[in-house]
Amino acid sequence: MESKAITKKSASNLALAFILLPQERRDAMSVLYAFCRAVDDIADEETVPLSDRRAELEKWGVEINLIFQGSNPSIPLLQEFQPVIKKYGLSQVHILDLLRGVMMDLEQNRYPNMEELEVYCHRVASVVGLLSIEIFGYSNPACQKYAVELGKALQLTNILRDVRNDAERGRIYLPLDLLNEFKVREEEILKFQYSDRFFHLASHVAERARRFYSEAHATLPAADRRSMIAAELMGSVYWRLLNKLEKQRFDVFGPKPARLNKAHKIFLILRTWYRLSSGVAQPNYGTV
Repeated sequence: MESKAITKKSASNLALAFILLPQERRDAMSVLYAFCRAVDDIADEETVPLSDRRAELEKWGVEINLIFQGSNPSIPLLQEFQPVIKKYGLSQVHILDLLRGVMMDLEQNRYPNMEELEVYCHRVASVVGLLSIEIFGYSNPACQKYAVELGKALQLTNILRDVRNDAERGRIYLPLDLLNEFKVREEEILKFQYSDRFFHLASHVAERARRFYSEAHATLPAADRRSMIAAELMGSVYWRLLNKLEKQRFDVFGPKPARLNKAHKIFLILRTWYRLSSGVAQPNYGTV
């Protein structure tokens, strides 16, 4: 199946988290992940003209609407996605919001302020969380707020980690008003020039991410922690990644993005599984 091939090929933290899920839900998450990966790859394929990428993503949007109209899509991956959408009651609005978020990368490579950046974070990350929790299963609607807050925390962490990779594409996700406040010029980022000013800028964004982690920590109902085990692992992995970035003073301009090594990730998987299995209610993130 195309979705399993995409998930297996990826070394992402999201795909890694699926190991903690029951097989049926793991398979469904693999399809959701493959969909997210596929549309993101379309947007990022810079060897293809911008107009062609936009047309391709619009085609996916048309075929997603077909699914909700009771028709069958022609795109093979959406044919896999169709029964998952039906079984878990995934929202058309959320799926199309995700597609809109991906398409923002075709139209916008700067964000004037944090408020507009958070719209982007919501569409490309929080919406994925809102879709995922339907597959995980939950009993308390507060899980929806949890998904939104954790999604923003994860995406801001991604943005801080990927400053160089984004700059190589001409993109700067750090808000322009903050660049101005901390006197960091766009040219410095595009030329991978680190400074104390950049450290203070990144620290400010990291503090906002920490608030989102803390809000997610406080929001998730204890009764749903076990069903959210994959999301909790994601929170744990990215929380430690944020800490690692902070320890290196957010010097993210080297050729390789900061990552947790495989042994550390396995440790976090085992610890997350143990804590939830043994009834420990507190997550591994969002606290000092």
